[in-house]
Order: sequence, then C-alpha cells, then structure tokens
Amino acid sequence: MLFDLPNDDILYDALLARSVDYEGQAFVCVKSTGIFCRLSCPARKPKRENTLFFDSIAACINSGFRPCERCRPLNRPSDKEPLVNDLLKLLDRAPDRRWTEDDLVRRGFDPSTVRRAFKRVLGVTFLDLARQRRMGEAARQLSGGASVIEAQIDAGYDSPSGFRAAFAKLIGEAPAMSQGRQLLFADTIETPLGPMVAVADKTHLHLLEFHDRKALPTEMESLKRKTRSAVAPGRVPPIDRIEAELKAYFAGDLSEFRTPLALDGSAFEREVWAELVKIPVGETRSYSDIAREVATLQAVRAVAKANGANRIAIVIPCHRCIGSDGSLTGYGGGLWRKQWLLRHEGKLKPVGLFAEDVR
Repeated sequence: MLFDLPNDDILYDALLARSVDYEGQAFVCVKSTGIFCRLSCPARKPKRENTLFFDSIAACINSGFRPCERCRPLNRPSDKEPLVNDLLKLLDRAPDRRWTEDDLVRRGFDPSTVRRAFKRVLGVTFLDLARQRRMGEAARQLSGGASVIEAQIDAGYDSPSGFRAAFAKLIGEAPAMSQGRQLLFADTIETPLGPMVAVADKTHLHLLEFHDRKALPTEMESLKRKTRSAVAPGRVPPIDRIEAELKAYFAGDLSEFRTPLALDGSAFEREVWAELVKIPVGETRSYSDIAREVATLQAVRAVAKANGANRIAIVIPCHRCIGSDGSLTGYGGGLWRKQWLLRHEGKLKPVGLFAEDVR
C-alpha cells in the first residue's frame, strides 16, 4: 500500500459517489452477491451492512469473492487521467528538464492535484518520475563513455556533490563507477494483474516480476551482482517489445513470446526453465514431471527451488507447474495470480509459449 485507507464509512460514501479517488487502492466486496468491485462500479449499490472493503484484489479473491462482470476489477482502467497523460507527454518531450512545482503552476496545473493524481495512477509523483528520467539518462550517457561533468550538466545539476548524491541514491553507485560499463534499465509495465517491473539491457530481457513480489529487491541485487551492472530507470527495446507482447497475451491474441531473454541462472536452473517453456499453453505439469525430464525423481526439491528462482514471470511459465495432487502450490506473484493465469491460458489456443534468442 502506498498509503493507509480511510475508514469504511468514507469508502462507502466513495462507493455511493462512484469515486475514482481510490482506483486500484480499494475494492468493495458484496456479501449478498459474492462479488467484488471497483468503488467506481456503475452497478446498483449494496446496503452498507453487506459491504467489506479490502486494499487488494488478492485479499478479495482469498476471501472467496469473484470479480464483477461490469466494472471488471481485474482489468486496469481503460485510460489514465487526462492530467497524467498530458504531463507524461510533456515529460517525453523534455526528459532532461529539471521540473519544479513552479513549472507546473506556469502551465496551469495545481501541484497538489498533480501529486495526488500521479500517486494514484503510477504510484510515484510527477517530480520524482522526472528526476528518475534524468538520472536514467545520465546513467545512459555515462555508460556510453561521457564524462561525469557532461552527465551532470545535461541532468540539470549545478552542484557536482548534489548530482553525485542524487545519482548514487537512485542508481546505487557513484557516477564514476558507471562510466563505460554496461547498464541494465528498468521500467514498469501495467497489466490486468497489477504493475510488473521489467529489467533489460539493450538487447535482452533479464527480469520480469510483479511489483509487489516480496523477493523482488533480493532478485534485483542478485541480478546486479551476477551481471556486474547497475540498474537505471529507463526504456530499451526489449522492454518495449515485452510490453507489446504482454498486452497481446492478456487480450488473448498471443500465445508465444519472442522477446530475447538473458537467463542469469545455473546450468541446472536453465535446464528446468527450458522444460517449463515446453509446457503447452492451457496445460500444467507437476514438479515430478519436470524432474523426470531433467534428472531423477530425487530432484523434485531442486526443481521446485529452480522454479522459484525464475525471474521472468509468465514468459518462463513457472505458473504452469503444480503439485502432484493437483494443488496450485506456491507462486511468487501470489496464488490468486497463478489461478488467474491458468484460467486465462485455458481459453487460449493450445500453442506452447517460448522465447527465441535466449542466452
């Protein structure tokens, strides 16, 4: 959660008003119908005593409620707020600009309204996002061989110490450490199951995880150690490509991924992941099934561990691996997502997903 929810009486008033103020942050479960909705749902409003409020889709599903067919809470809103769209376009046109609240006021925006809108839609303020863009571009310049002073000036910093502090806080190392070395870039991709974090170099995707996975910070640190790289905010072609493919996948129009992958794992883990990719869409395999393919039945625990070490969710379909008794077992993104993915893939054409140009 980015902030604490108000009490249920305030949320019920928001439900009656079909407010979008808590979009993605609060959901209502209706005890009389067994469904859960967005607060902005156009359906007839339930009585106060029949409502429960939760801060996540997972909590609603785990409490036994099913998604509403009218407001479709599993799908993201069709459009971002116009204010957010307008400012994102301005940011795209001037990513190196050092934006301030005065800049927003001069363009007719109220800074507090902008701050709330961006936190609601993207989980980060506009000024923080602009700062991340500048630092990401600075890291890209340093990686290409630019001097620290050149990157500092282009990022809009007059003070060398201020630039070094801001760069180290975001990238995790001093600017001089990034000169001439390969960098990884990270950005967020919106999906019907919540935001995903994608990390890639200029040619290959290294990580794709749900933003709320508890192991994500540990995975990021492990990835940086194994690749001997820093991670900077920004976009590279593999992130654009996987975003387009995920959009088609969730729309039901794609059943094989082609984004080039960099699999940063041991030989055994890569062998397990290769078997996962072979599982046809709409089907599942048990850990023991995979163990038979890669070693012996004694390797079931090792297979489960390798399955959990997968950093490229959905594309390397570890969600298709289940218990020998048919139970869903664990899933880093949450069992509710695993269940959703399996149901979704049951409706797709039975063509196995795979990734080309894996290294």
